[in-house]
Amino acid sequence: MRKIILPQMFKRVLPPLANETINLLKDTSLVYVLAMNDILRITKSIVQRDFDISAFLVAALFYLIFTFILTNIFNYLERRFAVYE
Repeated sequence: MRKIILPQMFKRVLPPLANETINLLKDTSLVYVLAMNDILRITKSIVQRDFDISAFLVAALFYLIFTFILTNIFNYLERRFAVYE
């Protein structure tokens, strides 16, 4: 099972898992609309306190960097498990 089933399972499951993980990260910014605690809520409070909208740029940069890191991790894993193809 470890040498036949699991490699095939990882090869099939990894791309959808990567898409869902990155979508969850991007959707956390949509949670802001529901007034949940996340990065954009904290950013909004900083902007209201300091009247400086550059905090939104920092939050956007954080999301961009985190998405880039997750994308690279999943690309590496997909290449690693593509050996079984």
